[in-house]
Amino acid sequence: MRIPHRCIALCLLLGLLCSLGSIGVLADGGALDRPSEPVVYFPQASAVTVIGEGALLVDVSNTSQGYMMARYTGTTARAVIQLTGPDGITYKYFLPPSDSYIPLPLTAGDGTYNVDGYENIEGSTYATLFKQTVDVTLENELLPYLYPNQYVMFGADTEAVAVAAETVAGAADDLEAVARIYHYVVDNITYDNDKAATVAAGYLPTVDDTLRSGTGICFDYAALATAMLRSQDIPTRLEIGYSGSIYHSWISVYVEDVGWIDKIIEFTGSDWTRMDPTFASSNNNSEAILEYIGDGTNYTLQYLH
Repeated sequence: MRIPHRCIALCLLLGLLCSLGSIGVLADGGALDRPSEPVVYFPQASAVTVIGEGALLVDVSNTSQGYMMARYTGTTARAVIQLTGPDGITYKYFLPPSDSYIPLPLTAGDGTYNVDGYENIEGSTYATLFKQTVDVTLENELLPYLYPNQYVMFGADTEAVAVAAETVAGAADDLEAVARIYHYVVDNITYDNDKAATVAAGYLPTVDDTLRSGTGICFDYAALATAMLRSQDIPTRLEIGYSGSIYHSWISVYVEDVGWIDKIIEFTGSDWTRMDPTFASSNNNSEAILEYIGDGTNYTLQYLH
C-alpha cells in the first residue's frame, strides 16, 4: 500500500489546473507521466477489537487507517451510530439491517471518539444500546480521505474507478489528473432539478448510477468526483455545508508539494481560487459564478466525509 504525503442538495470542487504542475523528465529526455492504475484502499472488519451491543457492532480494529466498520443485523428498520470526534462535531450514520460492515471515516484525526449506538423502535423513536469511547492514532492523517465510506462507496470493480484510470492516463502529475477528472464530471453530468426537488432525507449516492445516468444532484457530483480521485491515490475531502443559504457540498484535494487545495480549484495564474463544479457546469464557467465561488465567505463548512 502506498502511503501518500498527502464531504436535499450537495456538490463538489476542483478546478482548471491544466496549466499547472511540474513534468518529470526521464534520463533520455522523455516526459514522465504519473501512474494511472487504480489504487483502491480496502477497509476491513478484522474482528480484533469490536465494541457494541447485541445486533449493532462496531469493529475498531483498524482505526489507525482512518476508519471504523459498523454493522446492524437486527430486525427493526435501522440503527444509528453517532460518532463524535475530538473536534466536537457529531456525525450520524444510519445503518439498515445487513450482514455487511459499512466503513465510517475518522475525519477528526487523532484523539478520543465517542461512539454511541441506537436502535430504531418505531417512527423517530430510538433506544440507546451502548455508549463507548475509542482512542485513535492515525498512521497517516490523509488516510481517511483515501478509503471508501458510507457517503463515497466504491471498490476495485466500480465502473467509476475504471473511468478515472482512463481519464487520467497520460497526465503528467496529480494536478493534471485532478483537472481531467473535474472536466470529465462537469462535461458528462447534468444537474437533475426533479431529483433535487424530491430527494428523500438520508439519501446516499451510488457513484456508478450517477455515471450511467449522466445526471445527479450536488451530492452525486461530489461523490462521483471524490471516488474517482481517491481511486487515483489523491486524498480528497467531500465537504458538506452551506453556499450562502443553500445546503451544499464541495471537494478539496491534497497534492504532494502543494498541500490541501480547498474547494473546487481554478488557478488564475497568480493564486488559487475556489471553483465548485456543479455551479460551474450549470453556469458555463461564467466570470460572475467563478467570482462567487472564489469568495471564501460564501462557504460554511459543517461536515467532512
